[in-house]
Amino acid sequence: MKRADITELFPEAPKEAVDKLMGINGADVNAAKAELEDLRAQLIDAKNSPELQEVQQQLAQLQTELDGMRNAEAKRLMREKIAGEKQVPANLLTGETEEACAQQADAILAFAQTKTYPAVRDGGEVKTPEITKEAILAIPNQKERLKAIREHIDLF
Repeated sequence: MKRADITELFPEAPKEAVDKLMGINGADVNAAKAELEDLRAQLIDAKNSPELQEVQQQLAQLQTELDGMRNAEAKRLMREKIAGEKQVPANLLTGETEEACAQQADAILAFAQTKTYPAVRDGGEVKTPEITKEAILAIPNQKERLKAIREHIDLF
């Protein structure tokens, strides 16, 4: 390419830039190609280096850990969502899917709503016999009678 061709294509180009473009010759291009080939060879060597392989293994291990943590967090959030909807403690839910957790929550609610004690007519209260003055005086053992009188002196 000639100087006139460059200045015709780029009329605003500074004279220094045109001079620089005109100064590039075949030897410079060949040197740039050789340098590029050297860089490619270094890149290939770096790809096969043990350090890179070790870093790649560590990266794969960290990625596996990260995936596991994300999976665990997603399960925790899902269990908390179901627990909030069904009004059961989230730590009792162990299902892997929403359906399994919903079934567990329903089972927990059914268990919690069953009555575990039998119905008692008197309400389960213990009734003590009523103590009267006559009942105390009717106690045949004198020591027991005196003890009862002391405990219930208000009746005498």
